[in-house]
Order: sequence, then structure tokens, then C-alpha cells
Amino acid sequence: MSDAPERSVTTGTAEPPRTGAVVPVLAFGGIVVSLMQTLVIPIVGQLPRYLNASASDTAWAITATLLAAAVATPMMGRLGDMYGKRRMLLVSMAMLVVGSVVAGFSDTLTPMIVGRALQGLSSGVIPLGISILRDELPAERLGSATAMISASLGVGGALGLPVAALIADNFDWHALFWTSAALGVVALVLVLALVPESKVRTGGRFDLVGAAGMAAGLICLLLAISKGGDWGWSSGTTLGLFAASVVVLIAWGFFELRTERPLVDLRTTARPQVLVTNLASVAIGFAMFSMSLVIPQVLQLPEQTGYGLGQSLLSAGLVMAPSGLVMMALAPVSALVSRARGPKVTLMIGALIVAAGYGLNVALMSEVWHFVLASCVIGAGIGFCYGAMPTLIMGAVPASETGAANSLNTLMRSIGTSVASAVAGVVLAQMTTRFGPYALPSEDAFRTVLALGAGAALLGFVVAAFIPKQRGSAEAEAPVAEGGAPEAAEPAKA
Repeated sequence: MSDAPERSVTTGTAEPPRTGAVVPVLAFGGIVVSLMQTLVIPIVGQLPRYLNASASDTAWAITATLLAAAVATPMMGRLGDMYGKRRMLLVSMAMLVVGSVVAGFSDTLTPMIVGRALQGLSSGVIPLGISILRDELPAERLGSATAMISASLGVGGALGLPVAALIADNFDWHALFWTSAALGVVALVLVLALVPESKVRTGGRFDLVGAAGMAAGLICLLLAISKGGDWGWSSGTTLGLFAASVVVLIAWGFFELRTERPLVDLRTTARPQVLVTNLASVAIGFAMFSMSLVIPQVLQLPEQTGYGLGQSLLSAGLVMAPSGLVMMALAPVSALVSRARGPKVTLMIGALIVAAGYGLNVALMSEVWHFVLASCVIGAGIGFCYGAMPTLIMGAVPASETGAANSLNTLMRSIGTSVASAVAGVVLAQMTTRFGPYALPSEDAFRTVLALGAGAALLGFVVAAFIPKQRGSAEAEAPVAEGGAPEAAEPAKA
């Protein structure tokens, strides 16, 4: 398939788009969706009792969200490019509301899993929002707005834990889902009222076969990664799923290369700037999630262990919350650095800050403020990285492929977090110490996971160093509206 984009379809409107409220509305939507990551963490231990099911079965309440998000994110991005990003944004928010309502009514396992899967289908909101920004905002506002929307992912994840713990401690557990449903309705109404529909569309027919192939391959891969620790890494099920994912994804790639309108344009994805940015995103995703796996556990372990701090889940969440606020506060700084030095430099700086934060945490683990400090430093670095990656992607693809390209980048980060969870699970399960009748992860185990987070960040720095400077202008490649004016914003320097 040729790299040249098609002409976009415009909706044509007499009114100029109202862009003043677009950024805060999309940021709010991103925060609401990212809250789903930590929504059920306060009640994970009680879910078997609530749903009258085994712990291994109730774990699917988390796994279903992960799998649905992995499948939905690239599909929603492509559908947004084809039929309208605002339209798919509304569909995503509607999925979140419906999923929350289903889970809110659930008292057994099946509706809970269905509801959580529907919530996972809303994960395309942030890449769709970033793509809308490219279509609607002038170039001088695009960088800071993109960094702000990207930071909303971290803000929601950081604030979600204390908020969810507060609700779970004081209300019936169903209130978690009624709260998420209410927030979803507010976000949906705001998008409907204040976000204009993008004029940049490709039209065409959706690649159903490609979507099915990608879904099958990703589900096999992520199931093996997320459940391998439970099933055994050398078990036939785990190895079979890994093998199936390789076979399916290779076959899918050959099919996509021969399809006129593929779900993912692999030739565009193979452009050096896009490919290397996506590889760096996997490493940064790993580094981001390592903090979430260590800090809450150490904070909540009993003081009698000698390294635990005996905090409640709510207190642990409050320790994590400032990191999200730091991400949002530094979004404009990230944009300024990208404008002055290019997003590649911003990404490299962010990776070094993340590594420094993990190094700090390895050395300081004995006081609550140590974890507040380390998480804020790591959050600052993640804010830089998350602001830079979409800018690098948008600078290398035509406007007609922004949704699909940003969604794929989001998927790469998600794969990194899934790998981090699996690796940390192995480390924490193997390096243990006795505490009465229980085997708990040792202090060295937690330090090892933090060191792996630092190593992943440094790997992201090294990979980012190979991102090439952008050649030519994406403006020249941008789709042209019916009136003949180019639709894409001027790309940022790489």
C-alpha cells in the first residue's frame, strides 16, 4: 500500500470550531478513563467474597480490562481516522458508562467481567483526544495541549487509588462503579457539547479481518504475559499462547501488507521515527509501571518486617497522588523543551529523570517522604516522556493516520506495563522472606524491581537516541481538505 494519504473528507460547517474548551474537556475525559486502571484495586482482596468466586477467577476482573483495552485502542484509533474522532470518542465514553452500570449491578462474576471489559473498551479516549488536538488546534498550542492530554493518563492513575480507597472504605463497593458511571456521563456530555468533530477523515471500509487477526494475536500475547505467573511460565498453556501469538501476528502482518485499506499501515509504522519511538515507548511503559508495583506494597507491609511502613491503602494512595499532579504541572515545561530542542530531546531527558527517580528510591526506602519524593521525580520524568511521544508520532505521519498511529503508540506502552507486571511478579515471588507463617517479598526483591525500572528507563534513553531527525515536512504529506487547504498542523521538530 502506498504511503501517500488519501484526501480527507470534510464535514463542512459554517461555524468556526470552538477550541477554547477542547483541551480541558479532553484532559478530563483522559483522567476519567485512566481511573479505570486503579478502580478495583482497593477491593481485589474482597472480590472472591463479594462475587462468591475463587481468587483466580476474580482476577479476570482486572485481566478482562487489560485485554479489552489492548484490542480496542488500535481499532478505535483507526475508526476515528475513518469515520470521525469525536464520534469514536463518544462511543468510547458510552462504553465506559455502560460497563460501569453493568458492574454496578453485578453480584456475580460474569457480569463483573463483562462490565470491566466494557470499561476497557474506552481506552482509546486519550489517543483519540490527542488526534483531535492535531486537527483542531494551531501549531503554537499543539505541543502544550498534547503534553497536557498525555499527562492525564498519569494523573488519573495516581489519583484513582486514593479516591477508590476512600469510596471503598466508606460506602458499599458498588459505589465505585456508580461513581465511574457518573463521571463518564459528565465527560460524554462535555465532549458532545464542546468538542468539534474533526474535518480530517479517510473514509473507506473497516479492515475486519485485520482487526480480528490483531485481536487474536494481542489476546494470546497478553494472556501469556499476564497469567503466565499463575499458570507457570513453562506450562503448555503459557508456551502455547506465546507460540500462537507469534504465528498469528506474523500472519496478520503479511495480510496487512497486502490489504488496500489495512487496520494498521505497517509501512507507515516502519518509518524510523515511528518505529523507534514505539520501541522506546515499550521501555518507558515498563519503567512507569514498576513504581506502581513497589511503592504501595512497601508502604502497606507491617513495620515488623523491618522495611514495611504499616500504612493503610488510602495512605499509600495519597503518597502516590502527588506524582500525578507533578505530571500535569510539568506538561507545559515538556512542551517548551520540545519546541526549543525537539521532542526527541524531551523524551531522552524524561527517561533520565525517571531513571534518577528510581535510583533515588533504591537508596531511600525507610520513610514515607522518601516514597513521595521518589514518586514525584519519576512522575516528572514520565510527564516529559508522555508529552514527547505523541509529538514524535504526529510529526512522522500524515493527519489522516494520526488516530491509528497514536493508538498503536499507546498500545506499545501498555505492552511495556504488562511485561513489567509479569517480571515484577516473578522477582517478588522468588525473592522472599519469612514473616511468621507467611512468605513476603524481601526488601532486596523490591529494590531489584526498582532497579529494573531504572534499567528500563535507561534503555528507553538509549533507544530514543536513535530516533532520526525528521526529514521533510509532514505538512507536505498531510491530507488536503476539499477546499484545498492543508489540514495538518505544522510538525514539531524531531
